[in-house]
Amino acid sequence: MQKTKQKTNLNRFSIPLLAAVLLVVGHASPAQSNGQTHLQTKSAAKSAAKSAAKFQLKTLAIDYKDGNQVLQGYLAYNAAQTGKRPAVMLVHDWIGVNPNVKKRAEQLAEMGYVAFAADIYGKGVHPKPPQEAGQMAGKYKADRTLFRSRLKAGYQILLNQPQSDPAKTAAIGYCFGGTGVLELARTGADLKGIVSFHGGLDSPTPADGKNIKGKVLILHGAADPFVPAKEIEAFSAEMNSAKVDWQMISYSGAVHAFTIKEAGNDPSTGAAYNASADRRSWEAMKLFFGEIFK
Repeated sequence: MQKTKQKTNLNRFSIPLLAAVLLVVGHASPAQSNGQTHLQTKSAAKSAAKSAAKFQLKTLAIDYKDGNQVLQGYLAYNAAQTGKRPAVMLVHDWIGVNPNVKKRAEQLAEMGYVAFAADIYGKGVHPKPPQEAGQMAGKYKADRTLFRSRLKAGYQILLNQPQSDPAKTAAIGYCFGGTGVLELARTGADLKGIVSFHGGLDSPTPADGKNIKGKVLILHGAADPFVPAKEIEAFSAEMNSAKVDWQMISYSGAVHAFTIKEAGNDPSTGAAYNASADRRSWEAMKLFFGEIFK
């Protein structure tokens, strides 16, 4: 009987004691939680400040010449980053150096590259689509010697930048510019890689494919009516004949200009923005750069 009574008494005192412990813990936890939250917030703020200190976007409009033609490109790099780094040239679409290509240059700068958007048309030249822009782009596609001269002039400006590592360069282009970066590669430019976003693939001198030194990535809209199957077949034959390391990714449902929001959202016109293809193609480019800039 004595043992039973003692056990009963123990249980009687244990319940209030447990409640008291829980009450103390309950009151202590918010203070600890608030302290942890404060530390986490402080740590996040420090991390954000550190990241901001590591990235200071610097942009410059650079005037240069090809012959007597004055051109104006757009340079972007991280001013907080020291030393030489991989350098990327960008070539605009058919309306000249514009906000879209400048934004891409800034994105590349944030990724740690020196980026220079070259000018093919001339300082301040921004033809209106479709008629003016079509005529201007057609002028260079019909005169590949002039086109290549403008491309090489821009590439030299990129190489001249003190931040650029001349042993690690690439070129990317959009639409008209996608055709352009392939032409630059065909000149024998010492590029590690070439990326064409919804660009034309035709070449009046396919034998020049043998001059390509770097790897090639073609990012193509599978439903692009401006790049017919015959053009793709001819390009494939050119690359294979020259033994170029190349790859082509086609995005279903994407038409021409799939990375350009200003192209609208009606694929029936043959040119339209496609968010999925835009995102996937940029990620594909990043993976490609990770490979060529090892």
